[in-house]
Amino acid sequence: MRHGAAPQTPPVEDHTYRSSGVDLDAAQEVKRRIAHVASRTHGAEVLAAIGPFASMYELAGYREPVLVSGTDGVGTKLMIASMMRRFDTIGEDLVNLCLNDVAVSGAKPLFFLDYIAAGELDADVIQSLVDGMARACAQAGCALIGGETAQMPGLYRSGEMDLAGFAVGVVEKSMIKNPNAVRKGDALVGLPSNGLHTNGYSLVRHVLGLDRDPAPLGEFHPELGMTLGEALLAAHPSYVEELRTASHLVKTAAHVTGGGLPENVPRALPDGLAARLDTGAWELPPIFSTLLEMSSIRSEEMYRVFNMGLGMVLVCGADDAEELTALLPGAREVGSVTPSDGAGRVILR
Repeated sequence: MRHGAAPQTPPVEDHTYRSSGVDLDAAQEVKRRIAHVASRTHGAEVLAAIGPFASMYELAGYREPVLVSGTDGVGTKLMIASMMRRFDTIGEDLVNLCLNDVAVSGAKPLFFLDYIAAGELDADVIQSLVDGMARACAQAGCALIGGETAQMPGLYRSGEMDLAGFAVGVVEKSMIKNPNAVRKGDALVGLPSNGLHTNGYSLVRHVLGLDRDPAPLGEFHPELGMTLGEALLAAHPSYVEELRTASHLVKTAAHVTGGGLPENVPRALPDGLAARLDTGAWELPPIFSTLLEMSSIRSEEMYRVFNMGLGMVLVCGADDAEELTALLPGAREVGSVTPSDGAGRVILR
């Protein structure tokens, strides 16, 4: 420094929320879009939804109402969607897997909330997710009543996100589906899946090396009639209407999610009873055959991880099976309830 020169003052950094990675303007734009989409699913029961600090839903018309709640997430299926930059089915996945869990108890889904966390907000991506949620809620007669969208730079890198869903339903106490009503000889009726739904994607990514090279997702497979990625992103279907329609015939039901048939079907049965399933009684969606051909996954592992073609298994009296399968399109009798021999509560043959 020359003699007599004034010391240089370092520039003052402009400390704002935006400089830390959180864009409040983007957050407001996302909230505006979400409120518009969600409002289309609201009936007179919704007293306060997007906007206030908490959502309100008026419950009426029940003598002994029991609230039934469930929460879940789409897991690493979200990573497949990110690789393909396609998010139009993920919102449907989130809603339907939660509503199906609520509906197996006999409950009517009332409302749904979501939680979306991301490193940075992409309003178009968020809108695509919420559009899917609104479609699924409208189909089930359920209100998309609220949620939270959080920007968390540092916890999530640019382009990364996660989401979770929360569903609440109601059922008359006397109408709750109880596994203790199941008896030896009852029939098992399966409702078809359309693919992986929301489970097993970590295994798929691992065996196909998609994290290193996502190119196989864009390959067209004639047996699928679409690309591999499109087949993997097929939306998790809702079974709410089927469960509502067949409620008078169904004793209990199992939503086949993580853990496949071996882990989920026993949840609809009382202690001491098992499910005997005839694997030749239903069709295997092509995506599972394609995965078997493209990888070295053993068949036994496939049944432990994936739904393998059955998205829901219903339990009914043996005399009601024919009526039940005629009532629900695509439903098939797939097995029966048998005493447990201690070797496992799901016997696949």
